[in-house]
Amino acid sequence: MDAFELPESRQANERLHALIPGGAHTYAKGDDQYPEHLAPVISHGRGAHVWDVDGNRYIEYGSGLRSVSLGHAHPRVTEAVRRELDRGSNFVRPSILEVEAAERFLATVPTAEMVKFAKNGSDVTTAAVRLARAVTGRTRVAICRDHPFFSTDDWFIATTPMAAGIPRETAELTVGFPYGDLPATEELLTRYEGEIACLILEPAGHVEPPPGYLEGLRRLADRHGCVLVFDEMITGLRWSEAGAQGLYGVTPDLSTFGKALGNGFAVSALAGRRELMERGGLRHDEERVFLLSTTHGAETHSLAAAMAVLTTYVEEGVTARLHALGERLAAGVRAAAASMGVADHVLVRGRASNLVFATLDEEGRPSQPYRTLFLRQLLAGGVLAPSFVVSSALDEADIDRTVEVVAQACAVYRKALDARDPSAWTGGRPVKPVFRRRV
Repeated sequence: MDAFELPESRQANERLHALIPGGAHTYAKGDDQYPEHLAPVISHGRGAHVWDVDGNRYIEYGSGLRSVSLGHAHPRVTEAVRRELDRGSNFVRPSILEVEAAERFLATVPTAEMVKFAKNGSDVTTAAVRLARAVTGRTRVAICRDHPFFSTDDWFIATTPMAAGIPRETAELTVGFPYGDLPATEELLTRYEGEIACLILEPAGHVEPPPGYLEGLRRLADRHGCVLVFDEMITGLRWSEAGAQGLYGVTPDLSTFGKALGNGFAVSALAGRRELMERGGLRHDEERVFLLSTTHGAETHSLAAAMAVLTTYVEEGVTARLHALGERLAAGVRAAAASMGVADHVLVRGRASNLVFATLDEEGRPSQPYRTLFLRQLLAGGVLAPSFVVSSALDEADIDRTVEVVAQACAVYRKALDARDPSAWTGGRPVKPVFRRRV
């Protein structure tokens, strides 16, 4: 039997699969993303640590799919939420918190002129696409094909291997462009001259934008009459308090925020130029756009959480702390990998505030079996890390302990490389990619 087992989590996963398709409410949280029978089911969390139903404590990374950037149950956030719970969460007319939250957001992200809140990222990216189509009168959407996810809605999912249930005609309206390649993007815009409503992309990812790239996209969008949309779900707050647009000094027409904005509470935002955003309002003479109209989009406790998050980031310099923690972690992991002779196989990539890792096989190719081995060793050492994305609740002791566990994992990794077969250390089937056509 394995030295590290999760019997209570295993039973809980069976209950989850019996009642919930996929066993989770987000595919990226599915147990197929973890080694077989080693997918912890969480009991609770505090700060940078979580406990599973078996009683194990883990140092956690990538908390809430990058949404919990201040740590679980952050006192300023929970206090703000508690203040609203006894005051009512949803009314027949707007709460005063809606304007206060809008004012706080726009003061933090001054490149935007108006904002509308919703509950998740797909709400607001789809609203941006609809608005772009309305104001341009065009139907095609150009997405950056090097970025993994934009929405659960048909215009994006149609481009993935999980396109079942989506008409082919819908897929044909979405085209792709490569990140960092202005000539290729211009060729796409020329090929579909007058048809593309918007360019939508993450302004930065695991690599920094090439010099002049975002500025060049801005010029291309203007020249070809399409809307430039920055998906700042990940870059928002983690790159700077004002997002990547604030860091790089390039202003999109529309931008979308979420994840870190609520520190785990459900809140997202569509922001942008008044001229465009007002088309979803009541003060214009154009055809109306059904922009965002969600029953729970402005729940008071979620808006209170967002306001507390924005205040905490600005007053406590959270973005700088995320970068400092990430730099310490990246340096430690790289040193540990090098010391065990796997520096060319266990790689750390990305901005310090948004680190991921790659697991490569003997030939230097990305490997799910080696990822499985690595995750298994991390879990056994008390580190829950589908990525190395840090939260500000981590401390230096957490980082140093993580590096120790990584070093132990790399020692096993070296053995598997020498054997040219990781299967003896995977404990079962390898972890699987989220987007795949068959189970």
